[in-house]
Parts: sequence; C-alpha cells; structure tokens
Amino acid sequence: MKIKICADSTCDLGEELVKKYNVGIMPLHVILGDTTCRDGVDVTPQDIFRYVKESGVLPKTAAGSTEEFVEFFGKEIEGYDALIHYNISSKASSSYSNAVVASKNFGGKVYVVDSEALSTGQGLLVLKACDLAAAGKTPGQIVEETEALRPKLNTSFVPDVLDYLHKGGRCSLAALIGAKVLKLHPLISMKDGQMYAKKKYAGSLEACLKKYVKDLAEEYAHYDKTRCFITHSSCEPEIVEMAKGLVKDAFDFGEILETTAGSVVTSHCGKNTLGVLFIAE
Repeated sequence: MKIKICADSTCDLGEELVKKYNVGIMPLHVILGDTTCRDGVDVTPQDIFRYVKESGVLPKTAAGSTEEFVEFFGKEIEGYDALIHYNISSKASSSYSNAVVASKNFGGKVYVVDSEALSTGQGLLVLKACDLAAAGKTPGQIVEETEALRPKLNTSFVPDVLDYLHKGGRCSLAALIGAKVLKLHPLISMKDGQMYAKKKYAGSLEACLKKYVKDLAEEYAHYDKTRCFITHSSCEPEIVEMAKGLVKDAFDFGEILETTAGSVVTSHCGKNTLGVLFIAE
C-alpha cells in the first residue's frame, strides 16, 4: 500500500529532510502588510526580520483555506492509496479544522492528524509516520501510533529576546522589561497543544542553553533514541554547535538533526530562539 505523508510548513523539517522522506508540505501564510506570502515559498525568515525592523510590527500568520487544502490533497494523493497529513496544533491555528473539512472530499483516503505541537515537535511525528509507512503499517495504524506519541513529545525552546513574543501578545511589557534588565530567558514548552512558560533561566543565552539541556537530560531519563532535533531561528553557528555538543554529551540519539525555523514560526519567536526536541518514552 502506497501512503503519502504530508504536513503543514510549520513542521520546520527543512528542504533536505522533506526531499529525503518525500514529505508533502502545505505552505501556511505570512502576511506582510498588504502582501500575503506562502511560508517557505515566497518569504524567508530574513524577510521577517527585515519587515519587523522597518515597520516595528509583527507579520500576521494564517492557515490555508479549506479550498487550498482540497487542492493540495488532490495533488499530493495522486499515485497513492492514502494520505496522512499532520497539522500544527489546533489550539494555535485553524489549519487542522480546515484540513479536516477538506479531507471529506476524498472518500476516506485522506487522514488528518492534529499534532498538538509545532515546529519539529510536529516534525517528529511526521518522520515517525514515514518510518511506520516504510515498515508496512496501514494508515489506521500509523495514525493511531503517532497520535499516541503526542503526550510524549518534548516541544520546547529558549528565546534569546522576548520582543517578538511581546509584540504578538504572548508576553507582558513588565515581563519584557524584566527579562532585558535581569537577562532572563524563559523556557517555553507545550502541553495539551498550548505554549506556556515552564521556567526561567538567568544569564547569557549560552549559559541558559547549558542549563536547559541539563534540565532536559534530568527530566527525560528515558527517551526514543531514534532522533533529536535542534531547531533554531537563525542562531549564530557557534551557538548551534555548542548546543549540539551539549546534546551529544547528555543524550544518546541515533541522529541529531539541525533545522532552521520557517517563516511562520519565526514570526512568533524572533531571532536566536533554539529548541531541543525529541520523543520521550
């Protein structure tokens, strides 16, 4: 049985992994003033940084419409017996609900999964689905097994600055000022499909990332060793390499994959945000 695995562009897998695993990507939208762009097609994170610097406001983001999903599913399912699509958390976007409506046009051949995550937390489920499809699992089995993994996803990240979160209404002015004065970096995590501030670190970004990885290793003594993602929003190379070294020392993953956050995720987290994402046991 030939099964196509697809996802919203917010899975942040990057061009190389998308090509390797033949993942279909549905671009969500980034709105810069009067211009609507497709994530990963018409707009890059660098465009986001430039727009915010020049305008002082954040871009808006939007899900694909039901009609766009119908067109996307119709194209991607050609030559396949079934299609499974993984959306960004339904509590963060209407993408999931629009995809569900669109799936009804395909006679039960299109399955839609709410990842209850974003970025490579969502991407982890996508690649797990690819693994299961390659192993010969049925669409129903793939959906069931990946949905069971959702509570086990460690989807977390540490931002360098809170300006974007503040502009987006996810951080108060008092918290923004306090973070700048005291050099605070919150650990943002996801639970039940929603982001929340799990704890706060103090000091430079490098020092905070060291504490972050140490805390992850202590909290998740047992984990799926298949793969881990280090996903960042255009961090400096030396910061990323430091994070890779910390993860290699603290964990035993079969592969550590580095990806850069796409335009939708970057629009909300800003530059120099870094996360270590994996599946716990």
